[in-house]
Amino acid sequence: MKQELNSRMETSNGINASTQVPDTSNKAGKGPIETDAVIVGAGPVGLFQVFELGLLEIKAHVIDSLAAVGGQCVELYPDKPIYDIPAVPMCTGQELTDNLLKQIEPFGPTFHLNQEVTLVEKRDDGRFNLETSAGTRFITKTIFIAAGVGSFQPRTLKVDGIEQFEGKQLFYRVRDPSRFHGKNLVICGGGDSALDWTLDLVGKAESIVLLHRREEFRAAPSSVAKMKELCENFEMQFLVGQVTGFESKDDKLTEIKVTGADGVTRRLPLDDLLVFFGLSPKLGPIAEWGLEIERKQLKVDTEKFETSVPGIFAVGDINTYPGKKKLILSGFHEAALAAFGAAPYIFPEKKIHMQYTTTSPKLHKILGVESPVFD
Repeated sequence: MKQELNSRMETSNGINASTQVPDTSNKAGKGPIETDAVIVGAGPVGLFQVFELGLLEIKAHVIDSLAAVGGQCVELYPDKPIYDIPAVPMCTGQELTDNLLKQIEPFGPTFHLNQEVTLVEKRDDGRFNLETSAGTRFITKTIFIAAGVGSFQPRTLKVDGIEQFEGKQLFYRVRDPSRFHGKNLVICGGGDSALDWTLDLVGKAESIVLLHRREEFRAAPSSVAKMKELCENFEMQFLVGQVTGFESKDDKLTEIKVTGADGVTRRLPLDDLLVFFGLSPKLGPIAEWGLEIERKQLKVDTEKFETSVPGIFAVGDINTYPGKKKLILSGFHEAALAAFGAAPYIFPEKKIHMQYTTTSPKLHKILGVESPVFD
């Protein structure tokens, strides 16, 4: 039975560039890569899964459809503080990703970026055939799904015909902020992304109009207060209304039609239109994988975080079980137990012993550190 999985669709709105790592994947047309473990998703939990597997001497390949690692942390809030990582009082999503990459360096994971998992087959020998959109093929003993809440897709502007300007003058994500410097911008939305980019681009763009369908915002109160202060100082403008049409000339978007709360439609000239209506998480083809699903999440046990298909594990926000909490630290715990749960598939004749990185000379050797001397 052939089954498919999207590792993750492109997500949006990170202000910093994502952490880049080399893509060392094999080229299409070559033979399959035989490996012990494939991790689908290169977010924080997927990266920590590399570490936990590495401690058990299990080599991992990591697949993600994004061009860089970091997942939701880097895509959605690279500069925003995270306060609930144990022993780290505060770090940003970008800093967390960078530190995880440093932590897994001893294990030399192979990253396959800019590609999605398109095929998974259960083999007669108990292993899995796995193939990506780039033609990279694997034969793997285990699979770890660390794909967050599934694939992210931006909620789009529902105006007939406006999609022709997407990627040219209509944007649902910002990859290069400098591209908007000196431009007349209209930014649509009332959440953190819309406010964050408005505040970031004020003073750099020629002009900014923030457009939202109502007076109330879902963004941080401090961001809303700052935006209103800028409006009072005539550094930008805020309008209540919705985009209901557009005008173009010579295949270029020249103005949008905005219908206000009073029912009057006005024309608003612009160079570029940025739309931040939020992201819609979708489970996508993972739903066709033959795994037991509950409310668009993968059901797992709490001993090994194994799915209903033996040899396939799910960690992080993609899974569900009684008492599940969608926290990064919960995903880290799940990754540790999943690694031990996977070990019998990889080393069926080997007894796995629990060891501590503080005292185990074997783990010190694996990590490439000197064993401490205790009095």
